[in-house]
Amino acid sequence: MALSVPHPRPPVDERGPHGAAPWDPAAVRCWYENGLGWAVTPGPDIRLLTGLRFDVFELPAEAGFAALRHVGPKAPVALHGETMRLFVAAGSADELPGLLDWLEWGDIPLDLKAIGAGGLVDAPTPPGPPGPRGAAVWLRPPEPGYEVEATLPSLTAAATLAPSAALCAGGSGTDPHSGSAAGSDLVRLVDTAATQCHRVRLWRTSSQPLAFS
Repeated sequence: MALSVPHPRPPVDERGPHGAAPWDPAAVRCWYENGLGWAVTPGPDIRLLTGLRFDVFELPAEAGFAALRHVGPKAPVALHGETMRLFVAAGSADELPGLLDWLEWGDIPLDLKAIGAGGLVDAPTPPGPPGPRGAAVWLRPPEPGYEVEATLPSLTAAATLAPSAALCAGGSGTDPHSGSAAGSDLVRLVDTAATQCHRVRLWRTSSQPLAFS
């Protein structure tokens, strides 16, 4: 009796439903450079240059979700594993240490990192087919054709605040956590992010088993 031998299966890859590779570095580079006008690094591992059109705040994702209410609906937000990246106005990385001191978080360890001029972050997968496993993804992707600067949390709003808030921002001694002091989206964002980072850090510390010698 003749036996029919099945044809070998084609190798499994990560191609999309129409046979197109989901992660095409050339297409991704075009989306960032031409669609958004963002600077990226050369080579297959595409990374975004910070400090030009935006800076980035990195923090634990569970802390970042609580801070999203201070980020406008068009402000880009990315996730990379358990890390959230909040895109903020260029120059905000330099402002962060001073803001933390002013908000009385300066001496407290926080998992809050700022990436500014000269920095790099992995380019999240553009909306559409999935990217490589473990790649950064957009929680709130930027919109091609829109100027990203207008969507980012910044300190520029302080110039339009009421005089009392402006004086507070200049160091009048008013409680920095008061409503009038937190007139800038960036101030509110940093205060909330620091609070949530501290809570996450305390929870992780208390969840670790005690070591006995």
